[in-house]
Amino acid sequence: MPRPTVYRTPFGSADGTPVHRWSLDCGTGVRAEVLTYGASLHSLTVPDTKGATASVVRSLATVDDYTAKHPYFGAVVGRYANRIANGRFTLDGTTHHIPANDRGHALHGGPEGFHTKVWDASAEHTDDTASVRLTLHSPDGDMGFPGALDCTVTYTLDAAGTLAIDYASVSDRPTHVNLTSHAYFDLAGHDDVLGHRLEVDADTYVPVDGDGIPLGPPAEVRGTPFDLTGPRLLGERLGQDDEQLRTAGGFDHSWVLRGPDGLRRAARLTGPRAARVLEVWTTEPGIQVYTANRLDGSFTDATGRRHERHGSICLETQHLPDSPNRPYFPSTVLRPGDTARSRTELRFPHLLPRLGN
Repeated sequence: MPRPTVYRTPFGSADGTPVHRWSLDCGTGVRAEVLTYGASLHSLTVPDTKGATASVVRSLATVDDYTAKHPYFGAVVGRYANRIANGRFTLDGTTHHIPANDRGHALHGGPEGFHTKVWDASAEHTDDTASVRLTLHSPDGDMGFPGALDCTVTYTLDAAGTLAIDYASVSDRPTHVNLTSHAYFDLAGHDDVLGHRLEVDADTYVPVDGDGIPLGPPAEVRGTPFDLTGPRLLGERLGQDDEQLRTAGGFDHSWVLRGPDGLRRAARLTGPRAARVLEVWTTEPGIQVYTANRLDGSFTDATGRRHERHGSICLETQHLPDSPNRPYFPSTVLRPGDTARSRTELRFPHLLPRLGN
């Protein structure tokens, strides 16, 4: 089997700082491209069952498109993925304020979160894997968060075509951390993903108000459009008459994953005719499913293709929204001496027969 490789090329600059594109190639058809700007997953090329290749993530064309305001295409978002109500939380008796950037609330770490930073990067590889390791120092008070935080995000592609994303963070003061990848998936290259089938390994989800803030504890998915306990056609689910769907314009909700702690399957996304299948595995307690409800065609990729509403889907492994203000949710507190770690794997089971496994 060919040995995976890793190399970098220039991708422009952000305010005078060089931005690089790191390419990981498993040698058997799967290739990933990662930008140092926002630690962004820029491309993930995957063969279908007939061997035809295409990227399964949506992207932007140039570095200028990424440095302009956009809805987090492919970025690693933080310090806190998802929303913090009113941009405020109290930790150990001290209240901290995060700049509001979404309907009066803090979203994805605030307006100058990790998606706007140029990360340092270096290559790592073995006989069976190729990796790029990205690091970022976030100073004490960055976007209002306490503590100097050092983050590492490592993308690793193995010979079977699995792309793993490992996150690790340490802080010199108590703080909150919740990192995720905001990749927009599209397994078929059609105008929308309504013909995809989605299964989420969860029995409960988090209902939200009109601002995307939790209404309370998780609720049962049974009897609702949020029941994805088996493969469900996205178009059929999103077409149902449901107040939560109307409020968000589709799915923009967190599901609480079942099963023991540790790496387990979170979701399975199947493209039309099962030509490509993506499984998301994670150590995180939840997954935010977002059906690109706010995209309107104003963003394009390098081919000029427009990113439309419901044209892609995000499967963001993470903690639950507004956890810093919800003691009944799993904690996101990171204290000095500890390391916040998580792992997410993007697996493509339709490739296994092709690879002879």
